[in-house]
Amino acid sequence: MSLDAAVRAIKAGGVIAIPTDTVYGLACDPANAAAVSRIYAIKRRPDRLELTILAASAADIEEDVDLNPAAQTLAAACWPGPLSIICALRSRRWAVPRDGTTLSVRVPDHPITLELLRRTGPLATTSANRHGEPPADTAAGVAAAIGKEVNLVLDGGPSAGLASTIIDCTTTTPRVLRDGPISATALLSLLGGSSATTTEGLERK
Repeated sequence: MSLDAAVRAIKAGGVIAIPTDTVYGLACDPANAAAVSRIYAIKRRPDRLELTILAASAADIEEDVDLNPAAQTLAAACWPGPLSIICALRSRRWAVPRDGTTLSVRVPDHPITLELLRRTGPLATTSANRHGEPPADTAAGVAAAIGKEVNLVLDGGPSAGLASTIIDCTTTTPRVLRDGPISATALLSLLGGSSATTTEGLERK
């Protein structure tokens, strides 16, 4: 499917599957509550697990989340790339998060998805798989698993297959919540730290 078709589907309130530098994801307009709910239904995702916002640049989300000094440092060093940063909310113009006052945000390093994001604006996303199943790393894998339930699958070639590292920058000392392509050691080195706790099983993308 083409980028034009993907843009049309998003603007029409659809849910699509997109490639990223980590794994394939489900994506929709974050301001469309019905589309956000549909992502949860397709994925069979528990309500307590929030979605992530993908954006083409940090500037596209700076009015929505608080990119504090730690978050700014990490974004400058790691975006575009496989790092999701949890930030405090600054506004609630979107249907995510459903609850709470924080939001996971990321700028992916994938040319097709970056172009899509430039044309649609930020998108609400999660990995393109049923909850509890391995994430898909190819368009064919997405199509086989959930292709009948999405409006289209945007093929961007194989992804790396490893979900993004997640770091929470809302705490006094940033905490790495999920290991991924960027190590906790590397992140904390950027921040001048030396240790972090890692919580396994947090399913954000």
